[in-house]
Amino acid sequence: MGPRGVHAAVGALGVLALAGCGSAGTGGLESAGPTSPAVGPVRLWPDLPPATNPPIDYGESDIQRVPGIRVTGGDVRSADAVEVVRAEVRARPDARSGADGLYEETARAVEACVRAPAACPVMRPYYRDLTGDGREELIVGIRMPEQQVAVRVYRAEEGGLTRIMSTVDQVISVELAGRDLIMRVGSAGIPGYEYRTAWSWDERQGSMLPTRDEIVRARPPGGPPEGRPPGSRPSGAGPAPSPVPPALPVPPPEEAP
Repeated sequence: MGPRGVHAAVGALGVLALAGCGSAGTGGLESAGPTSPAVGPVRLWPDLPPATNPPIDYGESDIQRVPGIRVTGGDVRSADAVEVVRAEVRARPDARSGADGLYEETARAVEACVRAPAACPVMRPYYRDLTGDGREELIVGIRMPEQQVAVRVYRAEEGGLTRIMSTVDQVISVELAGRDLIMRVGSAGIPGYEYRTAWSWDERQGSMLPTRDEIVRARPPGGPPEGRPPGSRPSGAGPAPSPVPPALPVPPPEEAP
């Protein structure tokens, strides 16, 4: 067979192969239909002048050294969570707003935790490596009136504790996913929806920052998070560590003594 005959045979085989790939029911490639053209971001009002005021470090006010608290071997479990909160209340007894702010009755109840533990607003502490340095951080919740909950996170540093997160809100629940602390908060202005904020460690700030903030449809009690099927976990979160559960339910507030 000459060169032209060889080329003709190869071409015929190629046509047959392509015809077979396009056959229905053979598992071949099929068209997914037309795709929308990619649209890049468009900057609006490009002539706006740059901001003259430098941005403020968000987490700066949340970073506080806890006075009088010592930890052993860099282990936050060696510190008593109630004593940690009591030390902060004593250092700033009149704080009613900001990172240290507590209701007056809550501050009194914290001071009375030793003699009235049943009414102590400091909830069970949790432990999780949120900074990625291989050591656990201390996570504390403080109940307040009207379902307000103060959530604080502490890191062991130089033999003591440094608070790296503090926030207060009307909390539905607090969850742990990987190294993120996720808070679900009720939305008074948008019925049927809730705010969901993921707090993550920021090395530059040296604190936990709200890196993702969403408004999502409220899920029924006990249901899976928005967009996640029952029984699944977030991508990359890995298996749930023990003994820390993936969700930290927030009980209703108790009456202060």
